[in-house]
Formats: sequence, structure tokens, C-alpha cells
Amino acid sequence: MLGACSKTDENGTAQVTVRLTDGPAAYDHVYIDIQKVEVTMEGSSAVNIAPVRPGIYDILDFRNGLDTLLFRANLPAGKVGQIRLILGTNNSVVANGVSYPLNTPSAQESGLKLNLHESFEANGAYTIWIDFDAAKSIVVTGNGSYKLKPVIRAYSETTNGQIKGYVLPLTAGATVYAASGTDTLSAIPASADGYFKISGIPAGTCKVWVNPAAGSTLLPFAKTGIQVVYGTQVDLGTITLVP
Repeated sequence: MLGACSKTDENGTAQVTVRLTDGPAAYDHVYIDIQKVEVTMEGSSAVNIAPVRPGIYDILDFRNGLDTLLFRANLPAGKVGQIRLILGTNNSVVANGVSYPLNTPSAQESGLKLNLHESFEANGAYTIWIDFDAAKSIVVTGNGSYKLKPVIRAYSETTNGQIKGYVLPLTAGATVYAASGTDTLSAIPASADGYFKISGIPAGTCKVWVNPAAGSTLLPFAKTGIQVVYGTQVDLGTITLVP
């Protein structure tokens, strides 16, 4: 699995686990055909890795802190240059019970590029999350078809600020947003209990706001000055939207 130069061999390897997670979207399903992952370390050639289950993933299954193992491999120690997801042709979206193909030519040919500012030490163990933002990644064209223009990011255990909580009432159809610097992330609370979790938030001061569904008589909620620290979870408790 590994293709490395002699210099990297001398530096040893690190065990790297990569997991797939997702930002929310108002679709029934978003199916992404992941065939291969290509990892390039600075100073070494690319490493091609097959996922534990090459093929179709419904990325909407991995929301609010859920994820799935994409691969686990020994990679050359050093600094990550680039990660690419190579997709197959069986990508689709289901909206209101109807399935539509997703056109993704560039992703199939050259891969979806992710930049991760991370270094792996020899004999170390690391976990990386690839966050596929379904809502921002799917574009509805003028003729009613769907195109995949992926918006994805990667973060690790050392760059994983988290916010969690609950939003009530369940009928609010709310979306939760967290803004830190120029990054804005989102979550759709679970329909069963209103639970939400947003991961990969940069450390620092964060603003969270909750918007009810369009047409709702409930008022939005906002909270500023939330301090996010890597490696910890900020628990906002239960947010109850009121008329």
C-alpha cells in the first residue's frame, strides 16, 4: 500500500485512521461513490488506499457526531501534503422520494482535494475526519438536474472543537449554525429528540444561532461569546425556541 522514498522509510510510519462524517442537507439521501483515497506526504510519493468498503456511502447517515471508518493504514511519518478522494460514477441524490444522478466529472478524474495542516510522528496514532458538507456541495441546475461541487474539509483530534445541545420544540424544523472567524458550520437537530453536534470548529470565540424552518412562528435564537477549546465539548444544554 505504501510508496515512499528512502528518506521517509528512515523516518518510520504512523498509524492513521480516517473517518467520514457529514454536514446536513435537506434531502432524503445523498449517495457518494468513494473508490479510493490518495494521500501525499511531503517528500514522498502518493499512497493509494482502498476504503474498508469501496463503493456507495449515504453521507446523510453520518450527522450530529456520527461517522464511519473510511480506512486505517500506516503512512510515512512527516507532514501531510494533500488528501484526495477519488469517486466512482454511481453518485446520486434523493429529493422528495425521487432519485437524481449527480454529475461529478472532475472528482472522478483527479479527485476531491483536501488540505490538512497536520504532521505525523513515527509510531504515532492519529484520527482524521473528512467532513462532506452535503448542503453546500449539491447545486440544482436550471433544468432541474443536480450537480456535485463538493465542499469538504478535514480536521484531526488536535483541531476538533465541538458544540452540542438540544433544540426544542421538535416541530421547529430548525437549523443550528456555528460561526468562528470566516468559517460557518451547521447541523440539523435529530427529529427524535432535537440533539445536535457540530465538530471541527476552530478554537476561539464562536457565535451560535438557531433558525426555525421558513414559515414558522417561532423566533430565532442566538448566543455570542462562546469559547471553543480543542479537545473539549461545549454543552449548550436545551435551547427552546419561543413564539
